[in-house]
Amino acid sequence: MALCIIPARGGSKGIPRKNIRIVAGKPLLAHTVEIAVQTPAVTRVVVSTDSPEISAIAKKYGAEVILRPHEISGDAAPSESALLHVLDYLRDTEGYEPEQVIFLQATSPIRKRDDVQRAFNAFVEEEADSLLSVGPLEGFVWRNEGGTLRSLNYDYRHRMRRQDAPEDLIENGSIYVFKPWVLRTYHNRLGGKIIPFRMGAIESLQVDEENDLVVIDYFLQAQQSLRAIPDFSSLKLFILDFDGVLTNNQVLIDQHGKEAVLCHRADVEGIAAVVGSGVEVRVLSTERNPVVAAQCERMNVPYDQACDDKLSALKRLAEERGILSHQVAFMGNDVNDLQGLQWVGIPLAVADAVSVVKETAGYVTLKKGGEGAVHEICDLILAQRSVG
Repeated sequence: MALCIIPARGGSKGIPRKNIRIVAGKPLLAHTVEIAVQTPAVTRVVVSTDSPEISAIAKKYGAEVILRPHEISGDAAPSESALLHVLDYLRDTEGYEPEQVIFLQATSPIRKRDDVQRAFNAFVEEEADSLLSVGPLEGFVWRNEGGTLRSLNYDYRHRMRRQDAPEDLIENGSIYVFKPWVLRTYHNRLGGKIIPFRMGAIESLQVDEENDLVVIDYFLQAQQSLRAIPDFSSLKLFILDFDGVLTNNQVLIDQHGKEAVLCHRADVEGIAAVVGSGVEVRVLSTERNPVVAAQCERMNVPYDQACDDKLSALKRLAEERGILSHQVAFMGNDVNDLQGLQWVGIPLAVADAVSVVKETAGYVTLKKGGEGAVHEICDLILAQRSVG
């Protein structure tokens, strides 16, 4: 299986602190690390960096870190030097030499969840030595050569229809796969039998200048919300976690040690409207803090707290009401919600839930916990019920 290497140095001059800029709610680097960690073909994920700050972020999202020497951390150092340093380091310190290397660039964060796996599968199936991801180069291309324009992919004197033009591809920098011998022989990520892996125009976007961060932020957020809106037509029971769903997962502590949490007024209004439409809403929390009871009583919503086994509680609540799992929606944010999310028919997660929860959920909100995420779901429920 493959080793994944993600180079991410700290000294970017064009866009300062580029790899840790917040994009779609998390550091730019994190989007690529998460994809790598979730790819079945990847056995290890290593971030090569010279930055303690980048190192901390890489570890937080599940990667190993190999610190890069100063002499290969400057603007002029090619990515190949970082790749070769990682391979040499692992060989010399562990005797480890991977069969394949997957090289991902943090500056190309828009990938479909299975893109890296599909690229790897193509690499193996076609018995390639190296692979590069490519995007479509559409339209009629011209090149300025010393002030003289020349048409490259067509003869302007005999203009063809665009659909009849040959396929032109552009290297998009997102995914590379190669055998280690290719890098060691050619000092290049590409060599031997090279094959392309086609990606869409949006997935081919890269961070080259400041404005690219804005564009990529937009598309990543859109990608997160593209999952189909759940079918709430048979919904009977809507279960909510408390901390991180009805709150922003933060606790305020006064000088006497008393705790308080922040909730969103719109969530309360949304819950009341859903209850008024005939859906039962209930809170299911592992918390033992009296603030859970206080807020639920204020919302006039029944609750179960100090609940360490949410799956059993969900099954019990459904059985007591004589309903099936597909009639239950559960909204969570953390790993202790996973089994419940896997059982219910309508699993939901807030935008700032941990990655594995968002992967499990059928729908992820655009808003974060405690910032209107529950109201967002309530609006979807009410919209479908009003139509029905």
